[in-house]
Formats: sequence, C-alpha cells, structure tokens
Amino acid sequence: MSTSSLPEHLEKPNLRPIQPIPVQKDGKQFVALRDPCMISKQTMVVPPNVAQALQFLRGQKTVKEICEFINAPEDQFIKLVQGLDSVGLLWGPTFEKMEEDIKNEIAQQGYFPMHAAGSLGENADACRKAINEYFDQTEDPELEGTARAIVAPHLDYQRGWPNYAAAYYGLRNQPKPDRVVILGTNHFGLGDGVVGTEHGFQSPMGICPPDKGVTEKLVERFGRPLIVDQIDHMPEHSIQLHLPWLQAIWGDVPVVAALLPDPLAEMIEEEGRVTGDQFVEGLRSVLDEVGGTTFFVASSDLSHVGPQFGEPRPVDEQRRTDVEQHDREMMGKFISGDADEFLSAMKWNKNPTRWCSVGNMTALLQLTAPETIELVDYRQAYDDNGQVMVSSAAMVLY
Repeated sequence: MSTSSLPEHLEKPNLRPIQPIPVQKDGKQFVALRDPCMISKQTMVVPPNVAQALQFLRGQKTVKEICEFINAPEDQFIKLVQGLDSVGLLWGPTFEKMEEDIKNEIAQQGYFPMHAAGSLGENADACRKAINEYFDQTEDPELEGTARAIVAPHLDYQRGWPNYAAAYYGLRNQPKPDRVVILGTNHFGLGDGVVGTEHGFQSPMGICPPDKGVTEKLVERFGRPLIVDQIDHMPEHSIQLHLPWLQAIWGDVPVVAALLPDPLAEMIEEEGRVTGDQFVEGLRSVLDEVGGTTFFVASSDLSHVGPQFGEPRPVDEQRRTDVEQHDREMMGKFISGDADEFLSAMKWNKNPTRWCSVGNMTALLQLTAPETIELVDYRQAYDDNGQVMVSSAAMVLY
C-alpha cells in the first residue's frame, strides 16, 4: 500500500498515550504496548527498536516523512501503523468506535466493570476474609468520636494494606451514612479538570450504586464538562480500591466518585473544565440541598521516589529518612486543617517528592472543615533494590 492511499488519520499517525512493558519471548527482548485507559483490550508487542520509533507518531509528520527521517522501509512502517490502529492505539475513528462502544455498555449496565478491587479476592467471602485478617493484625486506633472522613492510600493492597486497615478499622462500629464521597486522583485518564461520573462501580463484594440524587444535581449544575471524560474512571484504581472496604463495613452504600486534578499544575485547557474549587463549592451546595449524612474518603498516596520515578539514585536509608521528614512536615500542614496553608506549603516547596493526591486532600479539607485530624499510621513501601518507594498514611477527620 502506498502512503497516498492511507486514510487521513493514518497518513499522519498520532499515537495515544501507551504503557510500554518489557517482555521476553524465546530469549529475546520485546516491548508490549498497553493501553493504560483500558479502551483497547489488546496488547501489541514490538521489538525495542520499533518501540523507539513510536516517538515520531505525534500527528505532525506523514508516514513518508517519518520513514525518510529514520530510514525505515515504507511498506513495513505502514503495516506497523495499521497494526497500531487495529488495536485502538492511534487517535482516529477506530479508537473512537471502541470508546463509544464501551461508553454505551457502561451506560446500559449502570456501573463500571470490576478492575483494581478484584485483586482483594475473587468473591465477597474472599474479600471479607482478607479484610478480617488485615484487621486482626491492626491495632485499634480507639477513635474518640464519630469520624466524618478518612485519608487512606490507593497503593496496591499487598504494599498498602496496613494503612487501609488502620484507616477503616475504627469505622466498623459507626452508623452507615447515606452516601460516601470518594475523592480520587486521575492517573491515566485524559480529563484535565474534575472528572465525575453518573455510574456506580462493581467489586467482588457487589455493586456500589451511584447516589443519583447527588450526581444528577451535580450534572445539572456543571453540565457536560463534569462527565465528558467519565470513561477515565474505568481504569482508575484510586476509587475502586476502596470499594470492598466500604462494602465490608456498610454494604452497598451509594457513592459519589470524583477524580481531582493537581492544583499545583496549570490546567491545559481551563475553558469547559471544572476546577477543584468549583467542584468543592458545587458539591457542598448540593449536599446541603439533599441532606442526610455524608462520609468522605480521600484516596491519597504521598511521596513517590526512586529511579522508577525518574530519580538518578536508588532509595537508601538516608533517602527514606529525608522523605519521612518531608512527609511529616507536609502532613503537619494538612493536620492543621487549613486547606490554604497546606496548599501554600506544597506550592512553596514545589512538591519535590511527588505527592500525587494534593488535589483530593485539599478538597477534603475544604469540604469537611474538620475540628480535629488524627494521624493513625504512616508507612513507606519500598523494594530491596531501591528502585521505588511510595509512602502513605491513614488519617481520620472529625
């Protein structure tokens, strides 16, 4: 096939965000190209030198121009581009059809399919067993009142369970709220502002329905900008990892889920997007209108350090000590309960250890105006090779 007969979106191919994963086959090294948004269910495997050529697929150069620049055979490169398109890894009509089909499926069933929460257990009994075993290893925080909110991690259960358990342990004897607002972080999606959703979520424990009374009023208030990117919730783990814990304690409690942007980063496109401050004001107004009791969860990891996050040196004992000192200083600002002070401190030091949840933690303070915040636990999860360390905490807001 000649480049002149290529469809427009293939003539100047534009690669969607992908997650490259090193793999081996028959003793040879390859790169698996995965769609982190999970729109495409297929993974394309290419040699490393081909993976390097993907950097030129930015929708600016034609296939012919790229081939001339990297000295690649035109017919083989066309096959590569066609292959990428066939599995939905290029922007264009193939991907758009895949996306539309998934949106329609989710809208019809009313909930996002199970994803990250499935790692806790295959079914409700397995999840309850795992959670009870975690609780058995957790010290009772002996909460001194009725909690209104918690900060808990969205780290995988294997590394993060001590802080999940510490945060949720004290809630077991609290009355079931009318709804839970879960504030997450948008790790993989395309939404540039707050991303809400009309849908519920599936976990091994069942279906967490949406609080339609709240979500419908939020959509009325903000319109399409709030939910235009709601497909971002499908691959996002920061909401879904909390569902089994909430369901184990309170059953299939209605949820209001929102992914909050980083207030330290400028929005690429402010027009047509909902900012964190706008969302907080709108949600506060809606909750006052609908009444009832609301519990809040900020799904928040703290520092991300080590070569896996672009740092030049492995994480050693001194680095862990320095990170903990910084974490505790910033947690102190959060525990003061002053959202402006917490955010100002983060802006001043430019978030050097890459806290990923400044947005939802700030929103949590704004929404709850807590009288007291208790730090229940703090942990650092790191590997023996010093490649990665992620810190997290369990906090309770009264």
